[in-house]
Amino acid sequence: MHIGAAMFFTDYSMSPAELAPALEARGFESLWAPEHSHIPLTRKTPFAGGGELPKKYYDAMDPFVTLTAAAAVTKTLKLGTGICLVVQRDPIQTAKLVASIDQISGGRFLFGIGNGWNQDEIEDHGTVFATRHKLARERIAAMQAIWTQTKPEYHGEFVNFGPMMAWPKPVQKPHPPIIVGGAFPYAARRAIRYGNGWIPHKSRPQYGDVSDFLPQFRQMAAEAGRGPDDLPVTIWGPAEDADQLRRYRDMGVARVVVSLESEKADGILPGLDRWAKMITLV
Repeated sequence: MHIGAAMFFTDYSMSPAELAPALEARGFESLWAPEHSHIPLTRKTPFAGGGELPKKYYDAMDPFVTLTAAAAVTKTLKLGTGICLVVQRDPIQTAKLVASIDQISGGRFLFGIGNGWNQDEIEDHGTVFATRHKLARERIAAMQAIWTQTKPEYHGEFVNFGPMMAWPKPVQKPHPPIIVGGAFPYAARRAIRYGNGWIPHKSRPQYGDVSDFLPQFRQMAAEAGRGPDDLPVTIWGPAEDADQLRRYRDMGVARVVVSLESEKADGILPGLDRWAKMITLV
């Protein structure tokens, strides 16, 4: 089982060019950067994690910029969006971003995606909140066409373009893995339908530990003709607990991702050193 780390990169956090080599040197498998373009002052939907929205959500840098900086100073560390809000991004331009960072990193990009919870933020981008899931599905399909076809075109309800030339293509074939983030069961169903993996949070207000749902997820996947190797599970936000990590490993979880605070190196590196010891245990 691999261990990755995620950070909301801000102007007051450790920089990606500092954090990425520190992770690589300690045996971490991946670095993940989340995304929020902005946070409206109104709030139609509550924060999915419960309570007040942390300041780092307002201050997050663009994930493709930060991960490109991380790619430039590492050799083996994988680089993931955790997650990219595809319902807030143009699919043609996003397809080029994904292909470009996969090229620059030598095929190390992981395309973590999600459909978002913040209705006000999503609507500011001209997206209808109620139909965002179908929009995301079409945008992913359109991007897959751009990545894999010489003269791609796509014609859907929300995404529509004729034959084009769009290069570069990604290093990874047919494209970087599309890892769908979100809670059980709805995001799990989306992952099964068009993803190459599933990212649930370890816990949410509606459940104590997502591992309780892994047998159901795998049964759903099997009924759709998909197996564990085809749909690896990445659990977000594990505790610093060796027994829990071993339990996830024994359940076949492919990866866990540690959530780091948006702090400078002196606040981050001691924790990374502790996690480096955990890596040797799993």
